[in-house]
Amino acid sequence: QVQLVESGGGLVQAGGSLRLSCAASGSTVSTNAIGWYRQAPGKQRELVASISSITSGGRRNYADSAKGRFTISRDSAKNTVYLQMNNLKPEDTAVYYCNRVLFPATVVGLWGQGTQVTVSS
Repeated sequence: QVQLVESGGGLVQAGGSLRLSCAASGSTVSTNAIGWYRQAPGKQRELVASISSITSGGRRNYADSAKGRFTISRDSAKNTVYLQMNNLKPEDTAVYYCNRVLFPATVVGLWGQGTQVTVSS
């Protein structure tokens, strides 16, 4: 079973960028659909972006809030899925998680620790 570990969060000013990493072990990210989710204080966890397996065409799906600013990608050699976040806004502040999904958004894995992203105004 694939295990995923998130990293790359931090404190950034509004308008800045961060790249989050989701490193996999136990299976390959190439054969799994992976989604990035976030949960802000007092809010439900929500999908940010997802990418289908390579055999399913590597399709990408984005939440409206992420379109045009965030990019999900996969590096099969590093067995890692990334979330490049540009033009960050204070409302992007949340704990970000990655998980295995049935594309585009049905979670099928266990939640990890996540990585905190804080955007200051």
